[in-house]
Amino acid sequence: MADFEQRVALGRNAVAEAIKAGESVQCVYVANGVSEAEASMLRRICREAGIPLKNVDRRKLEKYGSKNQGVVALLADAEYSTLEDVFRRAEERGEPPFVIVCDGIEDPHNLGSIIRSANIFGAHGVILPKRGAAGLTAVVSKASAGAVWHTPVVRVTNITETLKDLKKRGLWVYGADADGTPIDGDVDLSGAAALVIGAEGDGISRLVRENCDVMLSIPMRGDINSLNASVAAGIIMYRFMEERK
Repeated sequence: MADFEQRVALGRNAVAEAIKAGESVQCVYVANGVSEAEASMLRRICREAGIPLKNVDRRKLEKYGSKNQGVVALLADAEYSTLEDVFRRAEERGEPPFVIVCDGIEDPHNLGSIIRSANIFGAHGVILPKRGAAGLTAVVSKASAGAVWHTPVVRVTNITETLKDLKKRGLWVYGADADGTPIDGDVDLSGAAALVIGAEGDGISRLVRENCDVMLSIPMRGDINSLNASVAAGIIMYRFMEERK
């Protein structure tokens, strides 16, 4: 593994999930005024995990982000996973690999939501580019509702070359695009697969698109014809989950 980033977990759910997942939590801060029920729960899991918990003035936590809910965990340097970690996860589950590839997602809230959906709908990992896109930050952690602690996230230098590698490993590459094959049509999504989600606004880049085997679209019947990137990703992932049952 490589590519270290210093992170914190914000909010009671993200903090609790980080601890339950066995992450290296250095310390948990709980602001004065947090409800006794929440504080008691955090004290219990911190005590069981041997993690120090400190009560602090709420203003002390503002530097970590305004949406911390009065609970912040300081984490040791976190490592990104590798492709081998992703394939090992699929092998351990006895399932054909299913990978989500983010091609230039810049909004950390979108990225967090995509990682959350990836975990819920059975993906074995998420792939991000090293440049020009969001990485694993505290905002992403919170938006993922703790899924970053359970889902391997890989950072690669070149998405196009990574797709070529995935194809050599037997994965069929699907891209999300408004002009693609409808996901409610006759399309087989049951095998080893990579799903590419394009950037907000611009969609999938040209070179990445050229390396997709099939483009998929979501049937729409409303007055507008576009979806938020993370919402679209979640809908298509659900369709994959249904096929892979």
